[in-house]
Amino acid sequence: MARRKNRNQAAAAGSDEAVVGLRIIGGSLRGRKLQYSGDVRTRPMKDRVREAVFNLLGPQVAGSHAIDLFAGSGALGLEAISRRAARATFIERHLPTANLIKRNAAALGVVEGIDVVFGDAFRWTAGFKPDDTQPLTVFCSPPYDFYVERRDDMVALIGRWAEVSPAGSQIVVEADERFDVGLLPRAEEWDVRKYPPAVVGIMEKDEG
Repeated sequence: MARRKNRNQAAAAGSDEAVVGLRIIGGSLRGRKLQYSGDVRTRPMKDRVREAVFNLLGPQVAGSHAIDLFAGSGALGLEAISRRAARATFIERHLPTANLIKRNAAALGVVEGIDVVFGDAFRWTAGFKPDDTQPLTVFCSPPYDFYVERRDDMVALIGRWAEVSPAGSQIVVEADERFDVGLLPRAEEWDVRKYPPAVVGIMEKDEG
């Protein structure tokens, strides 16, 4: 069956070391702050939306392999680690931002089980193969314009995760209202919620 959400718009400006009020919402690291540069290339999910998303994902996050595509600040994957995900992989194509994710993981004391990949999420997704039956928690929260400018690529990327994810996996997609959620694979299985300007869909991968 299906289930579940978004990333925020923080004002640009400031150095790579600036902290702009980004924090872990729940779990063992609750309340811990994350460094975030305010770079316009990243769009962290708003705290209230992230909390709603993880409430919908529920306890299945624990023990899963969290994959944060278009990772940006890394807040989604690090939130999953706080909520007992077994490990997390972050895909980020902007090198300074990828390095910032590593620094945040180190500051939180969660370097083990963290893999930060400097690269393109589309290419990485195309080559991904699950190495076992461990469920995934996949976060797909790219720049909203991708759903317009690269719509077919986005649909293909989401479709691949729906295809290769083992049973028990959950896939979170964040877009805005310009994206037709009817294009999602197995569209009837997605739980779609609106958190303006975000539209969030969550699918839970069943057996079969």
